[in-house]
Amino acid sequence: MSEVTYYVALPFVVADDGLAPGEATECFSANAAVMRAEALSRKPGHAGALAFSRSGDPATGDFGDANLSAL
Repeated sequence: MSEVTYYVALPFVVADDGLAPGEATECFSANAAVMRAEALSRKPGHAGALAFSRSGDPATGDFGDANLSAL
């Protein structure tokens, strides 16, 4: 199978013991992931968010390191 790139927005929520990752959202592009992360960071209970991408082969599970797009 060919290599694919996933674009993701990941919020961080306030937890009793600090911060915890929230529910990740897959997006159509890097720009969409950045815009979604910005919106998620403004939601009540969220401490921030980041946008990143990862490329790899889903058939083998071999993926490269994440590339941060926005913090």
